[in-house]
Amino acid sequence: MHEMAIAEGILNIALETVAKYEAARVLSIGLEIGQMTEVEPESLRFCFSVLAAGSAAEGAVLEIREIPLVGHCISCRKDFGIEGFRFICPDCGSAGVEILSGRELRVGHLEVE
Repeated sequence: MHEMAIAEGILNIALETVAKYEAARVLSIGLEIGQMTEVEPESLRFCFSVLAAGSAAEGAVLEIREIPLVGHCISCRKDFGIEGFRFICPDCGSAGVEILSGRELRVGHLEVE
């Protein structure tokens, strides 16, 4: 379950922010998670809640925004949504595809008090 390791990284970022700004607690954490990461949002929320128990991040809400997997065909230059991890251009059939989005895994914002 890679969600536990990801949750641990998010918690570390949150707690470092609390310490840096001398905040009392974390209210919410905005995450941008690309479809290609295959992170299961509910599993991530569960792992985070377990790890955050008893810390300044206990009870913080994870606001998850899923970023779609989008490719760009190098041959015909069309941008398209990638379904089922099929990296083939739907217009020309080329396998020369560049990933434009969908690999993101970052903290977009933190709300503390």
